[in-house]
Amino acid sequence: MTLLTPEQLAVRRRNRNMLVALFVLFFGGMLVAGLLRFSGWRPDGTKNKGEMLQPYGDLRGYTPTLADGSAYGWKDEPRIWRIVAMPRDCDTTRAAECTRLLADFDKVWRLMTKDADRVHVLWAGAMPPGATVPEEVRLVRADDGLRAGLVRWEDTAGGDAAWLVDPNGFVVLRYAPGFDPGDLRTDLARLLKIN
Repeated sequence: MTLLTPEQLAVRRRNRNMLVALFVLFFGGMLVAGLLRFSGWRPDGTKNKGEMLQPYGDLRGYTPTLADGSAYGWKDEPRIWRIVAMPRDCDTTRAAECTRLLADFDKVWRLMTKDADRVHVLWAGAMPPGATVPEEVRLVRADDGLRAGLVRWEDTAGGDAAWLVDPNGFVVLRYAPGFDPGDLRTDLARLLKIN
């Protein structure tokens, strides 16, 4: 058995302390990340701005009818995301609110730039008097099939909500009445990037 000199003991102690520090840094970081993950905390950049629907609305079996009477098929264009709005009383008492909503959708669509061709806006119901229909808007008839697929449609008494429908026909996000169009744009841009 050899005895270690004080210098050798100091080197051994320093090496041991370094190993413990590396161990604490590695596993401590993992522990903190796990605690944050399972506590429900998420960075702002990964949170949806709209309400994630659980369960999703299902419009796969439903075929909307366009205002001209032709069918709008979900499967015809497989990479298209849809913004769906079913505003009420646009032709009478709420024309100004509906005009603003239509302008907000147009702004969101234009801000999609190169991905704008992968977004359709489905407007179910009457257009505001004197409003021109932007190129991205598809006018569809409001009917019970569409209402059934739009989760919590009946909760829109305080204004007009919007829904985001994935390319397969699942209604995945809902934007409550009075929503910020920037929130819709943020979520849509993130979804278009990953899909």
